[in-house]
Amino acid sequence: MTEITRVAIDTSKSVFTLHAVDARDRPVLRRNLRRQDLVSFFAKLPAVDVAMEACGGSHYWGRTLQAMGHRVRLIPAQYVKPFVKRSKNDRNDAQAISEAAARPGMQEVAVKSADAQARAMLLTVRELLVRQRTQLVNALRGHATEMGLVAPVGGKGLAALRSEIEADATLPEAAAEALRLLGGEADRLEARLAEIDKNLLAQHKADPNSRRLSAIPGVGPMSALSFSLMVDATQFKSGRHFAAWLGLVPREISTGGKQRLGGISRAGNERLRQLLVLGATAVIRFAKPGRPSASAWLLALLERKPRKLAAVALANKMARIIWAMLTRGDDYRPAKPVVA
Repeated sequence: MTEITRVAIDTSKSVFTLHAVDARDRPVLRRNLRRQDLVSFFAKLPAVDVAMEACGGSHYWGRTLQAMGHRVRLIPAQYVKPFVKRSKNDRNDAQAISEAAARPGMQEVAVKSADAQARAMLLTVRELLVRQRTQLVNALRGHATEMGLVAPVGGKGLAALRSEIEADATLPEAAAEALRLLGGEADRLEARLAEIDKNLLAQHKADPNSRRLSAIPGVGPMSALSFSLMVDATQFKSGRHFAAWLGLVPREISTGGKQRLGGISRAGNERLRQLLVLGATAVIRFAKPGRPSASAWLLALLERKPRKLAAVALANKMARIIWAMLTRGDDYRPAKPVVA
C-alpha cells in the first residue's frame, strides 16, 4: 500500500474499478470495490493522487476524498477515450484514466462544491419539465388531429383547440377523456414551472453576477443565472478558450501545412451553447440601425453572411463578453448604436 502514488477509479452505480500505480507508473493494484467499501479503502492510504472521469457523481467522490487528504483530479471523458486500449471494459477504462492523468498538461475539471451543484440543479429540473410539457402538448395536438381537430401553433392555438375539444359533441368519449388527461397533465406542469420560474427569478435578483450578465443583449434572467451558477470563468485562460469550451469555434481539419476550418465543434455544455445561440438569434431579429443592440460590427456582418452564421458568430462574441465580465467583475458596456 505504501508504494501507491496514483489511483484511477472507473466509477459506476455500485461497483468501482481501481487501477493503482507506483512512482514509476507500474501497476501495483487492480481490483473492484463495492460502493460502500471505497471510503474505508482510501482511509488506509496515505495522501495519493486520485483520478476519475468528470461527471456529476465524481464531484461527490472528489469532495469526499479531498476531505480525507487525497489530491483529486477530474479529467473530461473525451480526453480519456484515446487511451482506452482495444476492448472497452472496466479495467481498461480505469487504466486509461490513469494513463491520461500521467500526461503533463492534461486539462482537468475543478471539483464543485455541494452548494454549487445544488443551486444549479433546479435549472436542470426546469429544463426537464419544459421538455415534458412540450411532449404533452405535441401528443395532445397529434391525437386531436386523428379526430380532425387542428389549431394554430402557440398558446392561443392550444387554448382554442382545447375549447373545440370540449364543444365537439361528435367526439368519442374515450378520445375526449384521453385528450383531457393530456391537457390536465400539461396544466399541472405549467403550474409547477411557474413556481420554479418564480424561485429562479428570485435567485437571479440575489446574484450580482447574474444581474450584471442580464444587461447583455440576448442574455435573459434564466441565461444569466445559468452562466453564473454553472460556469467557473477562472478555469479558462481567455474568452477564446471559454468560447472553445462551449463549442462555438470552428472545428479544425488541417493537414500538410494547410489550415482548414469547418463548422463549429459543438463541444462542451450543449445547454449553455443553445442559450447563447437562441439569444443571438433574438438580437439579430431586431437588428436595425438605431436599435441599442445593433452595433456596427453586427450590421456589417449581416450584410456579408447568412443570418444563422451571424447568430453563431454573435454567440461567440457574447461568450467572450460573459467571460470578461465574470473574471473582472465589470458591468456591461454597450457599443454605440448605429444612427439610422
